[in-house]
Amino acid sequence: MENETTNKPPVRRYGLLTLMIIILALIIYYTVMTMLAPAEKMKALKEVYGFKQDEKSIINDTILTDSTFLALFREKSFLQSRTALAETDSIYLSMNLADSVVSLEISGVSVASTKFSRLSMSTMLKDRNDYVISSMLSKPFTIERGFASIPREPLVIKMAPKDTSEFEPDIPPDTADYEPVNYIMEMDNGTVIYVYQEEKLNKGDGSHLFFFDLRYRLSGTWETMKSVFTFKVPEYHPYIKVRLPRSDSKRIYRALPEHGQIAVYR
Repeated sequence: MENETTNKPPVRRYGLLTLMIIILALIIYYTVMTMLAPAEKMKALKEVYGFKQDEKSIINDTILTDSTFLALFREKSFLQSRTALAETDSIYLSMNLADSVVSLEISGVSVASTKFSRLSMSTMLKDRNDYVISSMLSKPFTIERGFASIPREPLVIKMAPKDTSEFEPDIPPDTADYEPVNYIMEMDNGTVIYVYQEEKLNKGDGSHLFFFDLRYRLSGTWETMKSVFTFKVPEYHPYIKVRLPRSDSKRIYRALPEHGQIAVYR
């Protein structure tokens, strides 16, 4: 009897093994669901921006394999987006990813331009011959939410002067003169644009960017987990990441309205 008892595995071992199997299953399930997200996003974009046959036109979907047509269509989409923005009275951002240039524009006139040093973006945005993405870019992006390492407006607190002789004009202290300038903009179509300063001027700039990016990613991971564990494919957010000189990065962030608009060419 003693031998039979000692040969039986402890209950704790079974419990630990079961827990490990459950965790592994959840990891696999989470991975599969997140891998399905880009395909679901593209499917949704095709429903909105896919080629639609016009009964009055002799053009059919075979033209989507013509590289010349697609190149012209990319340019047309960018012009359409910029034209729509030029008709407004607000400042907006134009991003020419092909030429590595971003510009602040008003009524179609560039008021400030700069080149970015590094660019990365989602795989689905890299395919320059994709009609669906080019069609999506024919409409301006509108900023829904933004996250930044600097305030949009410098804040100053002053005591009221006793009389006019003590009055001094407001010169707000600008912390962005020495703090890193990084910000993230979520667009109305689900795209996310990251703008990070390219220089590392101070010792802590690299770690500041790491934790700034990490906090944003963790918030996105939480939203993804909520979708996955309610048996829904999480929403995929195509992204564009650029590195700009700090002074230009700050100028663009503060010039754009809170819900400003952006035209993108790839």
